[in-house]
Amino acid sequence: MSTVNHDELSVTNERDASRYEIRDGDKVLGFAAYQEAKDLIVFTHTEVDSELEGAGVGSHLIRAALDDVRGSGRLVLPVCPFVHAFIVRHPEYADLDYRNHRAPSTARD
Repeated sequence: MSTVNHDELSVTNERDASRYEIRDGDKVLGFAAYQEAKDLIVFTHTEVDSELEGAGVGSHLIRAALDDVRGSGRLVLPVCPFVHAFIVRHPEYADLDYRNHRAPSTARD
């Protein structure tokens, strides 16, 4: 596992590619792919350079992406297991999960 200086990392929303990218200078270290709906961002897949797995790069990426989504007033649907696990481990992001905002069932017996 390589080490990385998190202060040197930047995360950008690359809308044309439908993904958030985490970079160290010009080098892309990972991404979180998504699909957009009207008021919802569906995170579908996250990848980080295999040499950096376990170094917190993925968490740095997802935290920045979720903060950006929060600023847009949208909710997220974390289909990606990594994004879902991040939200479970960081309850301060639970309010962004679309599944926590669904109306109660109106089914009748």
